[in-house]
Amino acid sequence: MSLRLLPVDPSDRGSQRCRLGPGLMSARGLSLGSPVLVSLPGGSCLCTAWPRADLAEGFLQMDLKCSSPSLTSHPPTRLCLDPGQITPVACPKLKGVKVTVVVQSVEFRKHTPVQELVKEMLRGLRVHLKHVVNLEDYDTQIRCVVIDSLDSVQSGFITAKTKVEVVRIQTIRHYRSQLQGQDPAPAPLGGLEEVSASLREMLQLPLLYPGTLSSLGVSCPRGVLLAGPPGVGKTLLVHRVVGEVGASLVVVRGPEVVGSRPGESEEKLRAVFDQARSAAEEGPCVLFLDELDSLCPRRSSSSAPENRLVAQLLTLMDGMNPSDRFLIIGATNRPDGLDPALRRPGRFDREVIIGAPTLQQRKAILSVLCAKMPVSPAVDVAELAQRTMGYVGADLSALCREAAMQALRDNLKGSGQQEVGLRHFQEALKSVQPSCLRSSLGRTELSPLSWEQIGGLEDVKLKLRQSIEWPMRYPEAFSRLGLCRPRGVLLYGPPGCAKTTLVRAAATSSHCAFLSVSGADLYSPYVGDSEKALTQLFSQARACAPCILFLDEIDSLIGLRSGGGTTNSVQTRLLSVLLNEMDGVGLKTQERRGTEKILQAEAAVEKHTQEQMDCQEVCNRDVMVIAATNRPDCLDSALLRPGRLDHIIYVPPPDQQARLCILKVCTQAMPVDADVCLEELAAKTNLYSGADLENLCKEAALLALQEENMMASTVKHTHFLRVLSKGSPSLTPQQIHTYQTSPR
Repeated sequence: MSLRLLPVDPSDRGSQRCRLGPGLMSARGLSLGSPVLVSLPGGSCLCTAWPRADLAEGFLQMDLKCSSPSLTSHPPTRLCLDPGQITPVACPKLKGVKVTVVVQSVEFRKHTPVQELVKEMLRGLRVHLKHVVNLEDYDTQIRCVVIDSLDSVQSGFITAKTKVEVVRIQTIRHYRSQLQGQDPAPAPLGGLEEVSASLREMLQLPLLYPGTLSSLGVSCPRGVLLAGPPGVGKTLLVHRVVGEVGASLVVVRGPEVVGSRPGESEEKLRAVFDQARSAAEEGPCVLFLDELDSLCPRRSSSSAPENRLVAQLLTLMDGMNPSDRFLIIGATNRPDGLDPALRRPGRFDREVIIGAPTLQQRKAILSVLCAKMPVSPAVDVAELAQRTMGYVGADLSALCREAAMQALRDNLKGSGQQEVGLRHFQEALKSVQPSCLRSSLGRTELSPLSWEQIGGLEDVKLKLRQSIEWPMRYPEAFSRLGLCRPRGVLLYGPPGCAKTTLVRAAATSSHCAFLSVSGADLYSPYVGDSEKALTQLFSQARACAPCILFLDEIDSLIGLRSGGGTTNSVQTRLLSVLLNEMDGVGLKTQERRGTEKILQAEAAVEKHTQEQMDCQEVCNRDVMVIAATNRPDCLDSALLRPGRLDHIIYVPPPDQQARLCILKVCTQAMPVDADVCLEELAAKTNLYSGADLENLCKEAALLALQEENMMASTVKHTHFLRVLSKGSPSLTPQQIHTYQTSPR
């Protein structure tokens, strides 16, 4: 027989009674008011046995007056218990008991004698060692009492003669923070282990060992600044590490402090510091300033209220005494937007930069997220990590959630699958994009295009694969031979010869981020805006590297510098910015990927799979620039040297064999008649580009519809010949000769 746990009856609340059937009481040898210990998942509860008013069997109701701390924070609901979990216990009269009193506020602790008050509130109760006695029913600020020690027994009865000794008094905030630190080991922070260990060390030294630092003559750090892109896990990291250290947390978000009337913001900020100082009197405390850039932006002469608020924060941080046992942690995704006076020793002493996760870190994050889901064994986490370039922790969490939703939709349709498969993740990748690209300048939605859908151009395809795919598929071979990924590729050739289509196929096969920019995206009537937009574009591309940055018709964006031309034109300035970005002295500080320790130890991994992932991260760290033009003579020679556009590939017009392949691709989805001879058409289309051949097939199909009054079912050979007789190729022999003799 099992017992169903029901909510406590309102009349029994605070009485320490548990109601059960009389038959069960007789079977367990219990009399009216016998003390019993009820074992539950996560803890136990001490109460007295009483029969149910309706004498029904199979049900249990109990008051959590004296229970384990975990049951106090998370009361059990909808449980079925075994009768063996109800154990009779002996509760002798206690001579003395030591307790910890948990109160609501610091002022009550300072100005109220709680010794006699607590003794009166505990009289007549049965208590258990390390249990929490709930006292919220009384009209006082005493919330609960923790039983620290008893008279060499586990349970006992407090009488009027029992000596109650208050060991310490805590506020409810500090007590809950301690409970959070004593919780079972939470799920690991995937990819943030190095940063977590560094931050934990900085917190533990000044908060838990201030005397040791004072004896060494070293002052405690005042503040730590966490910087990183949105969604990387800064706030989660602070809450987790503070809970592990066992410190109390005071959270302040920038807009919460800002007030409407003059001086209100400074007053709120002073109150926050007073609150942290009061919380630090009973134990370690951390003051967390989230979104610090909105609270303390750069000071300017125009915004007086913001300037006063920044000055107030600087004054409060400088006015902290060595006896103040609280640390300040600030978090921001715009470190350059902070006032420079904050970022000096004595205020924010240390800066911890959490960059976009590396390949290994993405694998760790996905492993943690997938551990909570019924994931199919066919899902390769390492392969999934390779396809999520530029994803931060929040993006990966959204990806797993969307994959689970896809599996749920399939299950509702009657597929019967209860697990998340690889197909669900592939569908989720189409809808969940990296957050760093959502507001990107050159974000482009590409329809998938394979190499087989492009006829001919086998040599060009091979060269593109060598530049883009090979470093991703065979990174250990590149690392073994000392090769690095090329910086850029230039495709040049006559118009209509599939230069842009080749880039689309390369982006599809490489599974990396793709950004495409045109002149309309960059040019601005304001001086400096175009250069700033190009710099921002490269910054976003580096954030989700490896990334393909496509500059189509680059001759219209960046021209040729000449001695007699205007040296201060927009094209000249854009060319200068492009050259500087492609040379790339290094990543900016806030663009760092992973942590410094991980980057230094990237080549010291023993396992072959991890070594391959590390090599892949090394080979694919840069941004691949692919440019296309049909006027290579208009490009500056500084852009075409090795180290910038390394591979210069000529995309020729299709020869007869290539034209045949293109015609086969174009007519693959077209119902052509049996008399259509593609070999003859390929022989008659000399000087036709790929775009001309595609247009030929379209015009032939339209002609078939025109002749048969929209009832045509096939396209005949005569339709192709009639279109050929009316049209002419877009290329000329002189044009092709110009490209073939070009020194580029």
